[in-house]
Amino acid sequence: MIPFPDISPEIFSISVFGMTFALRWYAMAYLVGIVLAWWIAARTLRRADLWGGAAPMTGDQLERLMTWVILGVILGGRIGYVLFYEPAKFAAEPLAILRVWEGGMSFHGGFLGVAAAGVLFARAEGIPMLRLGDLMGLSVPPGLLLGRLANFINAELWGRPTDLPWGVVFPGDAAQTCPGIAGLCARHPSQLYEAALEGLLLGAAVLWLAYRRGWLRFPGRIMGLFVAGYGTARVLVEFVRQPDAQFVAEGNPLGLYLHVGGWGLTAGQCLSLPMIFIGLWVLTRARQAA
Repeated sequence: MIPFPDISPEIFSISVFGMTFALRWYAMAYLVGIVLAWWIAARTLRRADLWGGAAPMTGDQLERLMTWVILGVILGGRIGYVLFYEPAKFAAEPLAILRVWEGGMSFHGGFLGVAAAGVLFARAEGIPMLRLGDLMGLSVPPGLLLGRLANFINAELWGRPTDLPWGVVFPGDAAQTCPGIAGLCARHPSQLYEAALEGLLLGAAVLWLAYRRGWLRFPGRIMGLFVAGYGTARVLVEFVRQPDAQFVAEGNPLGLYLHVGGWGLTAGQCLSLPMIFIGLWVLTRARQAA
């Protein structure tokens, strides 16, 4: 087993007039991820040869799009967490929905929020939706990589117990809640698995296909691959990821969200499977139109 590295979730903190303000790695991951997404998108839009003609939007439109995307990430991520993971809790205390600093963001909710923002922006600006989707699918993976690394630093969203040599002993409850195992409990570093699959592998694939194989000339290909690729990566990692505590109960130790007898799916798998089918459908249609 590997001991958890001694990394503070806070980059730094300052106290002003008795109030403490801290910059956390998770917040920094969001900020840097957004900047990198803008940089990749801006660089790609300047390469008319990648699109087989004029780029689908201007630099000014990209700057306006970023505002829509940020709102989509924050609102969609929070609303998605409320609806998908803890609806009863927030129904009993609606004001807690506003306390985003206490944690609770859903990727799938953020994805839907960004998708909605993209559709509305494309209609408002007269931009082809598939082209815009390709640009967004190309730009998102670095942010996913940084977000999962921040999850690891925060010692959250850890995996199921394992005896593999790279199992990590996370601090707090994670080290004490392995049934049938005496002593410290090692777990899959599922955050790092997701960082590698969703960020590095998927990100490298879409960039290579866009810049080396000309996939941006065929509207929908990059977007379809990104959506299906993320869904596949998430479904696979969910097999070794510890489910949220509210789903684990007597008779359901695996925390399955949808289950019949001993078979079932986690919440993450239920939300990710539609992404695979939608992504493959978009990718197939894009290949047929080529």
